[in-house]
Amino acid sequence: MAIPDYQSIMLPLLKHLSDQRERGNEQTVKALADEFGLTTEERKRLLASGQQTVFANRIGWAKVYLKKAGLIESRRRGLYKITQRGTEVLKQNPQSVDNRFLMRFPDFVTFIRPKKSPPGSAGSEKGLGDDKTPEEYLEYGYQEIRRQLADEILRRIKECPSDFFEKLVVDLLLRMGYGGSRHDAGRSIGKSGDGGIDGIIKEDKLGLDAVYIQAKRWENNVSRPEVQKFAGALQGVRARKGILITSSDFTKEAEDYVKTIENKIVLLNGTQLAELMIDHDIGVTRVAAYELKRIDSDYFTSD
Repeated sequence: MAIPDYQSIMLPLLKHLSDQRERGNEQTVKALADEFGLTTEERKRLLASGQQTVFANRIGWAKVYLKKAGLIESRRRGLYKITQRGTEVLKQNPQSVDNRFLMRFPDFVTFIRPKKSPPGSAGSEKGLGDDKTPEEYLEYGYQEIRRQLADEILRRIKECPSDFFEKLVVDLLLRMGYGGSRHDAGRSIGKSGDGGIDGIIKEDKLGLDAVYIQAKRWENNVSRPEVQKFAGALQGVRARKGILITSSDFTKEAEDYVKTIENKIVLLNGTQLAELMIDHDIGVTRVAAYELKRIDSDYFTSD
């Protein structure tokens, strides 16, 4: 079963609190996870931020909306209980409780429709019918922007000459913390008869080992024979480690082949390359940064 959205959690959450006892977050998360039959993987799945599980986040937002509607309350930090209004709702035996159901309560209407946004205006009813929490929408928007940026990076890469692609690859590896200088890293680039090796970069700043690079700006997928040639080139220079990077992708046979050989060869496809360029600020520039904050409960706690 998939992790339920926060609106699907509202009614089970009310029923969980129906005995009018206060419940803590940890107890509630476990009880509802059991009720929904979530697997271990689903219970542990994290938001992209890595700071909270998806299920706990959705329970948290279900609590926010139920509290805004006056169906639950929190008189002590981290503890929630049902209100008289919430008990009355359960007596009606509703089939579901969601944002549209909560619109019958004036406090919730005020929350959904801020005074500066007249009814019917764009964005005046935030979250009605949505199944994602605000954090999830932020992350979805971020990932979508990132995906589009990666697509644009790949398009630009394929329009550039091969020697620029080789330079880009070395620039990225240097930015990722591999040792040596730009001169050291690029000393074999562009030379003929290099046996399929486009660059050499020190694995660490002391140069205790070297990593050999091959960069292929191709449209078609790189097949096993091409990877075998690179492996042979590594053996020819007694190298143990190599990175084969392409602007396209690798066939399954190529991916399976590198798992069976003694030399360590890392295959990096176009999508992975673009993502690493974004992460390490190669070919991209920062436009804006948003900082997400949450309440510091300790600050408001009296000694």
